[in-house]
This record gives sequence, C-alpha cells and structure tokens, in this order.
Amino acid sequence: MGIGILLLVVLIVLVMLGVPVAFAIGIASIGSILMGNYQLIILPQKIFAGLDSFPMLAIPFFVLAGNLMTAGGINDRIMRFASAVAGWLRGSLGIITVISSAIFAAISGSGTATVTAIGGITIPAMKKEGYPADFAAAIASCSSILGPLIPPSIILIVYGNAVQYSVKDLFMGAVFPGLMMAGGFVIYTYFKARKLNLPVGDKLDVHVVARETKNSIWALLMPIIILGGIFGGIFTPTEAAAVSVVYALLIGAVAYRNINFKNLEQVLVDSCITSAIMLFLVGCSKISSWALAVAKVPAAISEAILSVTSNPTVLLLILNVFLIIVGMFMEANVAVVIFTPILLPIAQACGMSVLQFGVMMCTNLCIGLITPPVGLCAMLGNSIAETKLEKTLKSCGGFMVVGLVTLLLTTYFAPMTEWLPNVLKGG
Repeated sequence: MGIGILLLVVLIVLVMLGVPVAFAIGIASIGSILMGNYQLIILPQKIFAGLDSFPMLAIPFFVLAGNLMTAGGINDRIMRFASAVAGWLRGSLGIITVISSAIFAAISGSGTATVTAIGGITIPAMKKEGYPADFAAAIASCSSILGPLIPPSIILIVYGNAVQYSVKDLFMGAVFPGLMMAGGFVIYTYFKARKLNLPVGDKLDVHVVARETKNSIWALLMPIIILGGIFGGIFTPTEAAAVSVVYALLIGAVAYRNINFKNLEQVLVDSCITSAIMLFLVGCSKISSWALAVAKVPAAISEAILSVTSNPTVLLLILNVFLIIVGMFMEANVAVVIFTPILLPIAQACGMSVLQFGVMMCTNLCIGLITPPVGLCAMLGNSIAETKLEKTLKSCGGFMVVGLVTLLLTTYFAPMTEWLPNVLKGG
C-alpha cells in the first residue's frame, strides 16, 4: 500500500508544480519501483506493453486525419454547410459552432483538435457579430468536448485497450449520449442567444442549402464513410482511422486543392509531435497502473467506497462525483488508465456492464475538459477569445448542466449505451 500512496502523492505534487503529465507519471512510477525494491527493467517492459496494441494505432491516424482536415479546408466546407442549414436561427453562429464541432468530432476524436480547428474560426466571427467574448469562448469550448465522446473517440480507444474490450462496441455505445449532448448544446445556445438578443442570420434558402451541400459533399461523406464502415463491420476502428487519413489527404489535395508538399510537411510534423506525446503518456500510465495494482490500491479504494453504502444508486453517484473531481485535475486518457482498474469492479458490483461504465467514464471525463483547474478545452477557447478565464468558466455553466443531465442518463439508464450495440449485433 505504501508504494501506491507514494505514487499518488508524488504524481499530484508534480502535476501541481507544472511538470508535464507523462513525465510526472514516469517519475512517480520510478520512485514507487525503487521504494518497492523492484527491478527497473519493469519500466521499459510496461511502457512497451502499454503501446503494443493494434487498437492504439488508431490514435496517431485520427490525429493526422484531424490535422489534414484543417489544412485541406474540409473544416471550412463543413462550417459553410452548417451555416446554410442553421444560419436562419437566432444565435446561428453559435449553433453552427456546435453542429460543426459535432461533425468534426465524428472524424478527429479529439477535444483539443476540435476547439482549435472550429473555435479558431468561429470565436472571432462570433465576437465580430456582437457575441460576448466569454459566451463565444464557452460555446466553442463546450462543443469541443463532443470530440472525445462522439465516435471515434480517443478516450474510448484508450479505455478499450485498458480493459481489452471491443472498441467498435464502445463507439456504438457512445452514439446516443453524444447526440443527446450535441442536441442539448444547440437548444441551450438558441435560448441563450434569444435572451442576449443576438443577431439572426439570413432566412432559410433551399437553393443555398442545396448549393452548399453539393460543395461540401466530399467533406460530409467523411464521417459517414468512417462510422458506417465501423458499424457495418467493413473495417475495424483502427483500419477506419487509416481510411480517414487517406480520404482526408485525397480530398484536401485533389478535390479542394488546399494541401501541397509545403503544408503537408508541417501537418506531418505537428501530428507526430501530438501523437508521440499522447502515446508516451499512455505508455507511462501502464507503469503507474501496475504499481497501483501491486500495492493493492484498487482493492483498498474499492473496499473503502463499498463500506460507505451498499446502495447501487448512491455508489454510482459517488463514482461520478469522484470522476468529476479527477477530471478537474487530470488529463482524461491518464485518468482512464489509472482509475479504470480501481473503479470498474465497483461499477460491476452495482450491475453496470463494462460497456456502460466505459461510456459513463468517457462522458464524465469529457466534462472535465471544461472544468478548472486543468480544463484544457476551456483554456484553449478562452485563449482564442482573449477574455478572462473566470468569465468563460461562468458562461460554461449552462452547457455543464446539459452535460451532467446526459451523464446521469448514461449512468442510470442502461439502454442509452447498450441498445444500439445490441441491435446492430442482432442481440
């Protein structure tokens, strides 16, 4: 138990001191290994074991696909289509941001990529139209959390790898929660825009919609091909990630002619850096998971939580509160690797399946992307909007309520996550 406590204490201290999370995990794990008189050979063994997984190949592919979409102008086409469809509503730019983020999410699987790619364009436009800077930042920041939830999701890939569960089924289980959250964001944005008396766009024009649909058809087909291929059993999530890269490259270079050798080099460099950071983080997390397991920390925490109450409803509420607190301080992928072996047995004791718990955990940690003190997506959106962070976080409140309602339904209503996988599998 001692080495587990040491690991957690050192990890928290290093993260609070600003040490990069992957290095903080590695340093804390090394300290635990030395304190427990284990051989340091465990370090490289666990790192490589954590990365030696076919589903993990999907992460760099989806990162590259997201960057190719931005460089290839695919994002612009998606936004123009969303503008033609929803531009007639009050607060249309905000609604367009949510819709565009949802579509982008169905390709990139990343929250930070979504807020940068979509928010980088719409936040300045919203400010120009008279949106309060904090509200504009909140819309883009909160919409970006759809990225890790709507399939394909990098967090769910990490979770599936951690528990050796079908990533395809996890993707299917996240569809309804993702769509519900996206719909809730659209409704909240609309009514908030009415309250603030924000501008109304041009009237709905069927000809404009038809024109933009035609101009954006290649971009709009991308999520359909990827998700249709996965759910239809044509290819695995990892293969779908590779397909998305090829498709984005062809569309960006041939159809829209925005990708050339010059900007392709920068796209590849940026994608390699981002992927290396994420994969190194996952690898280091495997060491900490091993150290915690050896120290029997998961069993101790499970026993402590189960001693509080035996009521499944209360236990699941405690798990959610715990994960919300974790999400405030820790990067989502790290939290999945560290806390899944601790919390999954408790969830299963409450009658929750591996699938439902994974989607619940993902939904919970997505909300953590807009909660302080880490709240990476909120910070990125706030930086783009150039406003005070406390104002942006306050404006995120309404969106967080939508997220929490989605979380509670995911937690206590199993068909939210399990109905679609069962239907598509013929169960």
